[in-house]
Amino acid sequence: MIIGITGTLGAGKGAVVEVLKENGFKHFSVRELLIEEMEKRRIEINLNNMAQIANTLRRENSPSYIIEKLFEKAKQENENCIIESIRTPREAEKIKQKGGILIAVDALPETRYSRILARQSEIDNISFDEFLEQEKKQMFSINPNEQNLSGCVDMADYVLNNNKTFEYLKEQVEEVLKKIEIEKRPSWDEYFMTITRAIAKRATCNRGKTAAIAVKDRRIIATGYVGSPKGLPHCDEAGHMLHKVINEDDSISQHCIRTVHAEQNVICQAAKFGISLDGATMYMKLTPCFTCAKMIINTGIKRIVAEKKYHRDKYSLKFLKEAGIEVDILNDKIEEYESQ
Repeated sequence: MIIGITGTLGAGKGAVVEVLKENGFKHFSVRELLIEEMEKRRIEINLNNMAQIANTLRRENSPSYIIEKLFEKAKQENENCIIESIRTPREAEKIKQKGGILIAVDALPETRYSRILARQSEIDNISFDEFLEQEKKQMFSINPNEQNLSGCVDMADYVLNNNKTFEYLKEQVEEVLKKIEIEKRPSWDEYFMTITRAIAKRATCNRGKTAAIAVKDRRIIATGYVGSPKGLPHCDEAGHMLHKVINEDDSISQHCIRTVHAEQNVICQAAKFGISLDGATMYMKLTPCFTCAKMIINTGIKRIVAEKKYHRDKYSLKFLKEAGIEVDILNDKIEEYESQ
């Protein structure tokens, strides 16, 4: 289980983390990651600079870069984890895409300021007016790369009131955990990937039974699986049409060229019925080949989710990244099939 923690400055995100740790969760902190980055860049550590370095990392990489880095660490631990603190709507969206739960915590400004001072840290040694001014900068922004705490709180699955005692906050957290356990259901990525696997059963080339679907606004708008062009014999009937390729490292690989790839069939189906893929997400069994990757870029698709890696995806991933397309690979394992 992944739980993201968001909330206003000094609201008690750390207190929520402590309760979750008591319940077996491992903690991954945005604050700590940013401090490490500031130390590397020899930047003075304070609240204002911390917000600026976070925005810089998002601009230099992607709006969800910080969360993705913490996901990488959490993935290695393979246990329930907390990612704190979520500060942009894109980060909040990433938590939800991964099947996580977003919890927000809030309290009155005076209460929160007193907690900031209680930390007795040079980072937090500011006046009440400075505190309010810094928070104002972080509460609202239309730029997806920058902090927007108000937007994150609005997206939260649960909002906790931390104006009272720690015991009261603890009761709220434990009640949320009970609700999560009862209401637990697949994330949107899991949901659509399950559908993709089902569609893959229709594939007619047994060397790589792949499928893909395009999704927009959580609605499937086009599907495809690997198979021969319409009306022509399939590999399952006529056999494979293998083509040898000499790769740049002088290795030789074989590819079946009888079929149209699943991603290409999605794009063809959308074109046939006049469906725009601009801004859509594409789910697929494997990361795309180089040709499919270039086609995906030209459709305006903004995100792809692959279950596993294709063994020849080096240039695909390079081009997708350069085009600003978000790539999520659920399992870094390389798919192996006959005569690669």
